[in-house]
Amino acid sequence: MTATQKPLDSPERPSPRSRSHRRRILAAGTALVVAASTAVFALTLDGSPDRGPRGNEAVTVTEDPAAAPVDESLLALARRDPSDTLAVGREDAPVVMIEYSDFQCPYCGRFARETKPELLRSYVDKGVLRIEWRNFPLFGEESERAALAAWAAGQQKNFWPFHDVVYAEPRKRNSGQFTTDKLVAMAREAGVPDLDRFRADMDSDKAREAIGKDRSEGYALGVSSTPAFLVNGRPLLGAQPTDTFVAAIEAAAKATAK
Repeated sequence: MTATQKPLDSPERPSPRSRSHRRRILAAGTALVVAASTAVFALTLDGSPDRGPRGNEAVTVTEDPAAAPVDESLLALARRDPSDTLAVGREDAPVVMIEYSDFQCPYCGRFARETKPELLRSYVDKGVLRIEWRNFPLFGEESERAALAAWAAGQQKNFWPFHDVVYAEPRKRNSGQFTTDKLVAMAREAGVPDLDRFRADMDSDKAREAIGKDRSEGYALGVSSTPAFLVNGRPLLGAQPTDTFVAAIEAAAKATAK
């Protein structure tokens, strides 16, 4: 962290905007923890020594996610905000998938490269699915800096092109891939038009507050590894094949059509 950069909000002390929002998050967190604890997990580590304090971002749930019960408190976490530049898809799409991810997570990158393009073509473009991104930096300063940069790109409506540039190839964690200069270069490649504004937004209190809000929401839910998803309130954790996401989205769309 640079000398002028303030720390992000502590995940242990989330600051919800209202008591009702706090109660909703706590209730949702209980539901997610219960859902996770009742599933059968297979932990697949990436084998690198810099996994970080949790290091189990490839948690695979073997329980059928389409069969898991829907919890209303989890469903209510979908923001459906038309001004949310870190979301793609119609605000009134029948299915919302919330994604908690870290730009240094190799399994998040795999999802971005191998699964997301198919979901965009088959569901987002057809108005069935909305994807809402939540920055969930787990692996230290470079993860946080990348999250701030992604938020800054979003202020110029270039979050998703920036997201695609960052995830375009596997990157070794905490190896200097996300210095400020390299992130500015990625923003340039992604087509962010005003790089001076990008730098200012990246270093702003507003950016830190936004990242802190997303991360606190994730921790309150019990998320401790990436990637983690909610598909219309149904938890879907870890590295999953595309077919698993397709099944969860199809089931959610069918349920909302009833």
